[in-house]
Amino acid sequence: MDAPGINGIVETAVYVDNFAESHQFYGDLLGLNRVVEGERMHGYDAGPNQMLLVFRRDVCGDDVDSPFGMVPGHSTSGPSHFAFAISRSSLIEWREYLEDKKIPISSEVRWPQGGVSLFFHDPFGNVVELATPGLWPNYQD
Repeated sequence: MDAPGINGIVETAVYVDNFAESHQFYGDLLGLNRVVEGERMHGYDAGPNQMLLVFRRDVCGDDVDSPFGMVPGHSTSGPSHFAFAISRSSLIEWREYLEDKKIPISSEVRWPQGGVSLFFHDPFGNVVELATPGLWPNYQD
């Protein structure tokens, strides 16, 4: 029997120590719209049908019972990584924007399939990537 199929990634999570500081970064600096705000987690619209979940590191390790069902506890030890999709035409603008906002670009990678990635860190050490098409065989123009 074959797996029924995956339609995409709906959410990815990052763990932080301070919601105010994380909102300055993800909301104000990167321009993501916060659509969920709670004591344990904030959720940002990261594109059609995609969410960036920002969890408070100190409260997510335990299971949470809700009226809708139990959500298993989760966390990470150390920095995590994720990538946002950007257009090729916005790469220079993003590089200039990050430099203007004093966000150091830790690496720029030109991938064999033609994609380019800009890597930088959020205030909590997580590795954020902005990637153009051409990064992966299934992420092309």
